[in-house]
Amino acid sequence: MKALQNLRRKVGAMIGGFEGGLSARRLKTFAASRAHVNTLIQAAGADMTARARYLIRNNGYAANAVESWAGNAVGTGIKPSSGIADAVLKDRVQRLWLRWTDESDAEGLTDFYGQQRRAARELFIAGEVFFRIRPRRPEDGLSVPLQLQMLPAEMLPLNHNQLLENGHRIRQGIEFDRIGRRVAYHFLRRHPGDITDPGLAGETVRVPAESVLHIVDPVDAGQLRGVSRFSPALVKLFLLDQYDDAELDRKKVAAMFVGFVRRPERDFDNSNETDDRGEPLLPLEPGQLQILDDGEDITFSTPADVGGNYESFQYRTLLQVAAALGLPYANLSADMLKANYSNTRAALLEFRRRIEAFQHSVLVFQLCRAVWARWMDTAVLSGRLDLPDFEARRADYLDCSWLPPRWDWVDPLKDIRAEINAIEAGLKSRTQAIAERGFDAAMVDAEIAGDHRREDSLGLRFGREPAPVPAPTPAQAPPPAPSN
Repeated sequence: MKALQNLRRKVGAMIGGFEGGLSARRLKTFAASRAHVNTLIQAAGADMTARARYLIRNNGYAANAVESWAGNAVGTGIKPSSGIADAVLKDRVQRLWLRWTDESDAEGLTDFYGQQRRAARELFIAGEVFFRIRPRRPEDGLSVPLQLQMLPAEMLPLNHNQLLENGHRIRQGIEFDRIGRRVAYHFLRRHPGDITDPGLAGETVRVPAESVLHIVDPVDAGQLRGVSRFSPALVKLFLLDQYDDAELDRKKVAAMFVGFVRRPERDFDNSNETDDRGEPLLPLEPGQLQILDDGEDITFSTPADVGGNYESFQYRTLLQVAAALGLPYANLSADMLKANYSNTRAALLEFRRRIEAFQHSVLVFQLCRAVWARWMDTAVLSGRLDLPDFEARRADYLDCSWLPPRWDWVDPLKDIRAEINAIEAGLKSRTQAIAERGFDAAMVDAEIAGDHRREDSLGLRFGREPAPVPAPTPAQAPPPAPSN
């Protein structure tokens, strides 16, 4: 095998071609692994996730990065707008869903939209997250007897690989049947790093795949498990953090030494911090003048500064980290000194394109749609929803648009004017414009109509022309004046 590789290198060196594939002087030490991403994840995935969690707990830039990503990807929640044509039935479905969102979390810590945010954080940190669908009893008192339990990536062991007697294979904790379909997940009963939960260490439980939502954003074809978004930035973030700590500690130590007293050679007990006459060393206070003895002199400490390139070095390093994390520089560093309207808008446009792709291809497709379908099935089966001919028309009832929160722009007045011009020119509809802001057009129009009716009943007019006075009908016309 080694001889064949050497032969390929020699042939490549003779015929030239792609410089990046040659082993010339500059690339001699560039030995890239040919292992599949699943092999790489099994070897390093657990360590990368642990290091990412460490940085988030201890590094301000890392903590700000994950919160910025979750806040932009989810915000207050990606919310559904049912496609049911019947307005009354749609309103009934939406109201029941809204009640259930407050009960969705099996831990009782947040609502469904909070679980979306936690999922976005876990996807950024570990590259994946799991939700176990938990059916509940009718007597549990839920509006719909269903809850979701979030499980971190560490709960599914990466090193669990096994060939089962029935021909199924377990790969990195996921069980596949003979034709490659996911049929089950083999979760640990206890988090491997949680020592507060006694017992059950290392014990696994098989959970059918239909009861598990595996939310993952794969980077390679055939990838089974997720990769932390911190993976290309871990080294630089950690070393930059060490450098900053060392620089801060150096300045702190240097600042402790204000000056040094030089005196003629005499007996001096350094352990008691006094001179040979029992007098203490010279303390310095603001505005103090110290009288020295004959032969004594003071040399003040002049610690080295960090240098003029410190800020530029930090800036360039953080730019690389921001690029690795897929965040604008300001979102990572919270530094707005270098920002202006143009470059901020350009950075936000690019960032929001990435966020929208993540929202629709990962959060909506893998999480929201699956939860909506399971929720509606459960609501109908439990009798909480009465949808006529549900089995035959299930696809129509499941039709739903998921609306992320609207984006807040740097200059909202300009953007609103541009949007109004686009609607008036027929380039987009009000429905599209309202949906882009994260709202349902039918609900917005109903609220506007309701506001207008209330204003009219109270004689109020906000931002509208006064209502025209209706012309009197013939029955209401005044009688003609009597003739003389």
